[in-house]
Amino acid sequence: MQKSDISSIDLNLLKFLDALLRERNVTRAGARLNLSQPAASRALGRLRLLFKDKVVIRTPNGVEPTPRMLAMEPLVTRVLEDIRIIVAPPRFEPSTTQHRFTIACLDHIASIVLPTLVGHIEKDAPGVKLEVPAPNGNNISSVGQGDADIALGVFEDGQLPAGFYRRWLYDEDLVCVVRRGHPILSSQLTLAKFAAQSHVVVTITGQGNAMIDTALASQGKSRQVAVRLPHFLVAPMIVAESDLVLSLPRRLASHMAQCAPLELVELPLKVDMFSLSMIWHERTHGDPAQIWLRRQITELLQE
Repeated sequence: MQKSDISSIDLNLLKFLDALLRERNVTRAGARLNLSQPAASRALGRLRLLFKDKVVIRTPNGVEPTPRMLAMEPLVTRVLEDIRIIVAPPRFEPSTTQHRFTIACLDHIASIVLPTLVGHIEKDAPGVKLEVPAPNGNNISSVGQGDADIALGVFEDGQLPAGFYRRWLYDEDLVCVVRRGHPILSSQLTLAKFAAQSHVVVTITGQGNAMIDTALASQGKSRQVAVRLPHFLVAPMIVAESDLVLSLPRRLASHMAQCAPLELVELPLKVDMFSLSMIWHERTHGDPAQIWLRRQITELLQE
């Protein structure tokens, strides 16, 4: 089958052909497109050259399309409609979409964000699916490579490569977590008492471990680490069954205290606050579906 060169085809000719097939009149077809009578006649001549066909034939009642044009009529209508869809501004309708979003984050952030987010989506966008992949470092590369739509975490200034956006979600601080009835609760928690405890430390890419040790070192103190693990949600369970102590982000600690016999105690040393942020890549910045997802997360967390 011989291929046609479409590089020189004027889309306006297809629009005129569509109007001509609807109106069955050259003048009225031109009027639909705001063309003068001479311009409409020239468009008909160009169509005849393009298709090597008379396109329409004059009859006592006006003009009638040739058999070839009659056969092409539904195709021309469909092609023009497809073009309108292609160039139309993208839209996202939550109630009917079947979209899948991938959110990269650590387990403790997922435990705070997902329950409320899923409940909201289930009601307003039942066709939406969420996926949380295994962490990939700080998840910046996952977003950059397109493996995740967004990432939630602690991202320092200057840490993000070019082409990334970041939105602040909320500020966070650390709090000490112990089991109910722990001897440490019998009196005020002092710096010396805190440093003398055996600690559980979570080490992934979070700031908790480094921030506590830095703050202790500034006071000439250090701590003994009895258990080191990469699971934020396992650490509180260990503390609930032992006399070990744990430092956690306050929101997570409050959440875990509702699920296990834990008590929160203010830290006896000054530790800098940190911010949880959401990041995404510039290629999805203007996508309506992505804008909707980012808005849901921002509004839910900032409530």
